Amino acid sequence: MSSPRLRQPIVVVLGHVDHGKTSLLDKIRRTAIATKEHGGMTQHIGASVVPSEVIEKIAEPLRKVIPLKLTIPGLLFIDTPGHELFSNLRRRGGSVADLAILVVDIVEGMQPQTYEALELLRARRTPFVVAANKIDRIHGWNPKYDTPFINSSQAQSERVKRELEERIYALVGKLYEKGLPAELFLRVKDFTKQVAIVPVSAKTGEGIAELLAIIAGLAQRYMSERLRYAEGPARGVVLEVKEQQGLGVVADAIIYDGVLRVGDLIVLAGKEGPVVTRVRGLLMPRPMEEIRARETRFVNVEEVTAASGVRIVAHNLENVLAGSPLNAVTEEELEKAKESVREEVKSIITRTESIGLVVKADTLGTLEAIVEALNKKGVAVRVADVGPVTRNDVIDASITAKLNRYLGVILAFNVKILPEAEEEMAKSGVKVISNNIIYRLLEDYDEWVKSEKEAEKRRALDALVRPGKFRILPGYVFRRSDPLIVGVEVLGGVLKPGYPVMDSQGRHLGKIMAIKDRDKSLAEVRTGASIAVSIQGRVLLGRQVEEGDVLYSEVPADHAQSLLTDYLNLVSQDELMVLREIVEIKYKGGDKNYLTALMKVKKVLEEGRV
Repeated sequence: MSSPRLRQPIVVVLGHVDHGKTSLLDKIRRTAIATKEHGGMTQHIGASVVPSEVIEKIAEPLRKVIPLKLTIPGLLFIDTPGHELFSNLRRRGGSVADLAILVVDIVEGMQPQTYEALELLRARRTPFVVAANKIDRIHGWNPKYDTPFINSSQAQSERVKRELEERIYALVGKLYEKGLPAELFLRVKDFTKQVAIVPVSAKTGEGIAELLAIIAGLAQRYMSERLRYAEGPARGVVLEVKEQQGLGVVADAIIYDGVLRVGDLIVLAGKEGPVVTRVRGLLMPRPMEEIRARETRFVNVEEVTAASGVRIVAHNLENVLAGSPLNAVTEEELEKAKESVREEVKSIITRTESIGLVVKADTLGTLEAIVEALNKKGVAVRVADVGPVTRNDVIDASITAKLNRYLGVILAFNVKILPEAEEEMAKSGVKVISNNIIYRLLEDYDEWVKSEKEAEKRRALDALVRPGKFRILPGYVFRRSDPLIVGVEVLGGVLKPGYPVMDSQGRHLGKIMAIKDRDKSLAEVRTGASIAVSIQGRVLLGRQVEEGDVLYSEVPADHAQSLLTDYLNLVSQDELMVLREIVEIKYKGGDKNYLTALMKVKKVLEEGRV
């Protein structure tokens, strides 16, 4: 019995910013072209195919270590690397991508976007290998251009080999912390249970042979059922919808199953519901050797088979959503297919009456990825939709803001804000956080919430009377009473206008009306300041107070307790020292309300927690 015909696996490249995703893809393309094999590389729409014979030739020096005889036609690499594109390669229950390469800078190690990529890969259940890139940056590395890693690593000094091992094991450790057993590819015993780490250099080409061989070998050995070639109607995903001169609006798509033909009836997801249309034309890029000789970059084809990247020409594509499923159907299957699309879109695009964020994104895939990430953080979403930020979005956010200001926010991923929305924002004060990188958008929101909560905490702290200690400077009496105006030195803590004042026996004297440095009014002074204060109340110099006396801010018992429990991280050491004096004075004066604060402040100072 002959083995089943297989399609080429779809491979996507992910990783942190500047870790070399694009450079690695470029190097794989250049390496494939450099083999000078017939059809060294085929360009698709949004993807590049490296044929199996090219992979075998590149991996030929490895035949003793990694014997390779491929039955898959090749590997289809998605041209645009990154989380956002991967998010659009979506299908129910997983991803269109069969395999992924997670690029990690071997010198910098795992970074925030690397961890986000891991979560995306897990959520989509996509197998992956780690390309430990930039081995040429290891100090003392002796590059061996375009050679397998197995050979180039042997040419390194013992010191460089040791450093390489240390960096690989640092990666192994970080992946293990995330519940992912990993190992250098040469030591992997079971590729279904361990993540293979392949050291590479996108700059020198070292390790590219092993990377291609391992990806192709894994796909062929473990994914034959998924890659089984299907003769049936096409299934795919829309990557981008755009205008092309002379053709109108076209859709770039990846076909991952079946055959798509000119004349096929297709169902896609649109902004207002399912879009049904017929394929008028299918465009593929010209072979590289023909592009220079012809004016047009594309050729018309009658059909494409999975896996392919293709440009689709059809009517009514204007409202089709990027990230939309694409299904070729018969007339009999049409209603069922439309309902399936409705259900799929309904699970992603939502508008509720609940309290939560408003999320707007450019595609279904990125919207789904952002909402999933927010759900994992336990952040509620009120509206999730594709398209620009509208006035209604701002109104929805303002409704939430009245009940929870931290959720009354719009997260806008790679979309515009309409003028009508900007007008409404100016009226309501709704916050819009925009970014075109998913992890940075989420990071920006987290940082905004953190800063707002800190600001709110400081505002609440400002409403409390904080501990302050000051001495009346002899010879600096400007007015003896009503109000008393004297020069003082701040010995500890904080003083502000409005604070009540007591003497060293805990007797109430009055309230600070103003604090001045010459003619300048001050809102706050701290330890070491020499300034003038006016104290309003029944206080007369020579009767209630004398020059040289030490006075305190009169901190209420509940304020003292709040400072020690709710705002301890914002209270300085010298404030705590003064607070201890204040609560001791009050407690000794017979006010038992200060007992809890006295015990707490003593404990905090003993433990040195500030």
